Amino acid sequence: MRCPYCQSEDTQVKDSRPAEEGAAIRRRRVCPDCGGRFTTFERVQLRELVVVKKSGRKAPFDRDKLQRSFDIALRKRNVEPARIDRAVSGIVRQLESSGEAEVASSEVGRLVMEALKSLDDVAYVRFASVYRNFREARDFQELLGELGGEGRDGDAQ
Repeated sequence: MRCPYCQSEDTQVKDSRPAEEGAAIRRRRVCPDCGGRFTTFERVQLRELVVVKKSGRKAPFDRDKLQRSFDIALRKRNVEPARIDRAVSGIVRQLESSGEAEVASSEVGRLVMEALKSLDDVAYVRFASVYRNFREARDFQELLGELGGEGRDGDAQ
């Protein structure tokens, strides 16, 4: 691991312990060249995943992109970061343990929709509006109907 301070390749691990409910390993490191101390988080990757887009194009699976999707959908929503991390890790584990090296982007989207539905209704609707390519207000009404939003008291006309 490269030192973030002096860029030396020769860093030493001083302490390792599980992090994020065992999904990652937290390592405290020290650089013998400059004395800098820093922490890394290393994740176990079961297999290399490839996402197959609707166009047929293939791209390597990117956990950070998955995390950004959650962050965008949940922006300004009061959801604990630990719950978001668990949801992202759960999706990654599901995909990795499926036994398939390639996964359809629609499957990743479906898993994100399921996770967001259990985390926050507003984030679910935000993500669904992009994922399902909503074009009219009626599309939102149908989705809200699925959430049980129809017929609530106090609906504005």
